[in-house]
Amino acid sequence: MNGADTAWMIVATALVLFMTLPGLALFYGGLVRARNVLSVFMQCYAIAALMSVLWLAFGYSIAFGSGTSGYWGGLGKMFLLGIDAETVKGTLPEVLFFAFQMTFAIITPALIVGAYVERIGFGFVLLFSGLWMLLCYAPVAHWIWGGGMLSDGGVLGAVGVKDFAGGIVVHETAGLAALLIAVMLGPRRDRHKPPHNPGYVMIGAAMLWVGWFGFNGGSQLAADGGAAMALTVTHISAATASLTWALWEKIKYGRASLVGIVTGTIAGLASITPASGFVGPVEAMIIGGIAGILCQEMVNLIRNVAKIDDTLDVFAVHGVGGIFGTVMIAAFGAGSWAAQLGALAIVGVYTLAVTFVLVKFAAFVTTFRVDAETETGGLDLSQHGERAYDMMS
Repeated sequence: MNGADTAWMIVATALVLFMTLPGLALFYGGLVRARNVLSVFMQCYAIAALMSVLWLAFGYSIAFGSGTSGYWGGLGKMFLLGIDAETVKGTLPEVLFFAFQMTFAIITPALIVGAYVERIGFGFVLLFSGLWMLLCYAPVAHWIWGGGMLSDGGVLGAVGVKDFAGGIVVHETAGLAALLIAVMLGPRRDRHKPPHNPGYVMIGAAMLWVGWFGFNGGSQLAADGGAAMALTVTHISAATASLTWALWEKIKYGRASLVGIVTGTIAGLASITPASGFVGPVEAMIIGGIAGILCQEMVNLIRNVAKIDDTLDVFAVHGVGGIFGTVMIAAFGAGSWAAQLGALAIVGVYTLAVTFVLVKFAAFVTTFRVDAETETGGLDLSQHGERAYDMMS
């Protein structure tokens, strides 16, 4: 057990939780209309609580248990059986490794919230999110990070997929699930109202930017130069993508927006995530520079060409960003093309299949989409009996 590594990972764990609460909640909450802001806060907060309990019960064991099938880790570590404060994993207390990975299991289903806000039943959110984390996220985490079938020596060959901090495990899975749910749910009845509070959006994005240092830097699992480099390239990619997104907006529309520049930040962060342990600052600038334009164009494609109401652009920003960063690992020679593309395909098909089945099941058990009257009046009052503002917009 290494004291420096342990101290850094405690900080990193807190930073990643900070990304969801309050970062993602504010980022998403500011983008919706005033009558739905509390419902978004509630969804993020409840998901954080539920995923924590489910990760303790079964998720951690499925993802990082000692199973040898290559498909899942088994149930030998459910409820942290056999693990105490003295149990070591690498140079860390295993309970700290559990807690760090728990924050990833929290934010991944929370990202999907952005696809269905303003028209979803709260019971559906909890039921779907819990099942999806256990049956989609946790197995994929095992395949790639837990020594499973997509890691070195698995079905992709001696050199498995390289995904340092979650381009596939987090961003591809959440992005594809979000896109499919948006298609199955259908568009909002009034989808063209602007965000009610761009200030919330900026504050939330800034918190995500800071928290991402723990997300990527912590994925080194050590207090060393690798963590420092991951943190540095994360920042450079975010900064570059912010600027290119704003510049592209200026070229196309004659002005750069606050919501636009901070969305560019998130695109840069998502894109560097899988590559942050394998590239340097110059490569990070290239990744971020492209991501700011690529993800913006994907927003336009999904919204205006495909007419899909992925409300807060989860797939266009997180999904496309994570996929792009995963491919760039091979482009810069840090991974094999076959492994990177093969893993994207395998995880993509699995995610879509599991998400479809779980949506159908959860929709059968509880309310999938709220009725027209509830949607028009807002989810804050109808679902939770509260509202943030006297004047509803």
